Amino acid sequence: MGAIGIFDSGYGGLTVFREIVDKLPQYDYVYLGDNARVPYGTRSFETVYTYTKECVDKLFAMGCHLVVLACNTASAKALRTIQQRDLPHYPDLRKVLGVIRPTTEVVGRYTRTRHVGVLATLGTVKSASYPIEIHNFFPDVAVYQQACPLWVPLVENNELDPPAAGYFVERDINRLLQQSPHIDTVILGCTHYPLLLPLIKQFIPAHIQILSQGELVANSLANYLDRHPEVESLCAKERKIRFFTTDNALDFEEKAFRFYGQAIKATELKL
Repeated sequence: MGAIGIFDSGYGGLTVFREIVDKLPQYDYVYLGDNARVPYGTRSFETVYTYTKECVDKLFAMGCHLVVLACNTASAKALRTIQQRDLPHYPDLRKVLGVIRPTTEVVGRYTRTRHVGVLATLGTVKSASYPIEIHNFFPDVAVYQQACPLWVPLVENNELDPPAAGYFVERDINRLLQQSPHIDTVILGCTHYPLLLPLIKQFIPAHIQILSQGELVANSLANYLDRHPEVESLCAKERKIRFFTTDNALDFEEKAFRFYGQAIKATELKL
């Protein structure tokens, strides 16, 4: 038995991890942030795949049988290759899940106009993962995307207040909404974006629903474990949580508080 592994390129996955722990507190968890090589959003598919696989392999080596990619870019650019090309070659049961499918498989329940917007990093937008996945589940839903290249740096540098952050948030939201007057649901397609939610709500009309991924991913993971007892039985249940970063542990601890909502202790890990 081993912990459930949670991976992100940096800090954003902590917003999803917090929801997972709240929903499923009985399990052991290992969180790994690849902060030394962040950001992933502007990197090529091959580079994101290579970095993600290295971190997934490290979590497997630490005893995890199940790993959640709590990173939209890694889920968009690396998950499918890892699942289809790499996992079949492991000698025992290994599973890797992402954060895009748990969002796309339920979005049809929220939209009435069948027009959905996605705010995400440039890498996620270029991958077209959201339109592809949404159309797999809901072929009648039109999907509009807007890259928000400065939102992650704003969050990482704790620049969350107007006017500077407000200018870029308003600009990108307007660019999205201009693509269709019928958008009634907007997906926050990056795990950093919940920290900008107060600003986002200022510029998105009240009749438009905003979907943040944390709760959706947590519910999806709970459902997955219910449906796959062969995986669930391998998940340790001692309520132990460990945090690792590929960068300086003290820096990670300082910034992680904003994302996770409470103080943590981290250990620097070399890949």
